[in-house]
Amino acid sequence: MKRASSNSGECEGVARSGRAARAAGGAFTLVELLVVIAVIALLVGILLPALGKARRAALATECASNIRQLQLANDLYSSDHDERFMPGAASIETANLHRWHGTRAGLGEAFSPERAPMTLYLDDAGSRGVRACPVFVSTIESLAARSLGFERGCGGYGYNNAYAGTDRAPAAHDPDLLEVVTDRAGARRTRFTAPSRSVGFADAALAADETIEYSFIEPPFWPHLPRYRPDPSAHFRHDGGASVVWLDGHVSAERMTHSESSGLYPLDPRGVGIGWFGDAESNTLFDYR
Repeated sequence: MKRASSNSGECEGVARSGRAARAAGGAFTLVELLVVIAVIALLVGILLPALGKARRAALATECASNIRQLQLANDLYSSDHDERFMPGAASIETANLHRWHGTRAGLGEAFSPERAPMTLYLDDAGSRGVRACPVFVSTIESLAARSLGFERGCGGYGYNNAYAGTDRAPAAHDPDLLEVVTDRAGARRTRFTAPSRSVGFADAALAADETIEYSFIEPPFWPHLPRYRPDPSAHFRHDGGASVVWLDGHVSAERMTHSESSGLYPLDPRGVGIGWFGDAESNTLFDYR
């Protein structure tokens, strides 16, 4: 009986020893745990920038799709209106109640997409108005929450209103000056001799007291005042690039080449990524030639 008891005790001792060995062998030491944490942190550090870049690229792709739809709608409009592009701001010097993206009942109100030239030509998903640039939508919402942003319906995009959205003709006293014939109709698309190098729409904003929405993409110089610049409005919000759709319908990402302020507003446009692309000393990418 004593021998059996002894054998049983020995077996239990061996089992306890085996369990202890397994427990010791399966546990992380402090050094190993720190190494694992360091490796995870390194992987996160490597992957996060790549994921962020991929997300920004996806947003830029969505923006390019949005802006392409605007020029497609503009082409459809012109086909129904004697080859004229849609007006950008009909009667802006008088009533000032119409934009390409919306209308309003009175001054001081925000523009609504109902009865706007653009709205009728957007596809079903966008029939309630212009799809906003996904990078700029937070700015639009912030302005709206403070009862600001009367042009928020433009979605953060600007139209080449100076040339495409307005009918102009050379001045009698100076053919280099292009005076407004009417702003109630856009220019005929046949006037643009190089539609693949003529701006239709682009990411736009204005550097005022803060960055706000703006529905026009302004050329480097006023067509009727060739020595005077407007404030720039191309907004380089996609990792330093701006989505631009040209009158032939293709989209490109353009980089800022120049920026300067007229002094009318306190905010520095360059500091918030607003300026011009292309030749800053010429309206070539906007005008009819």
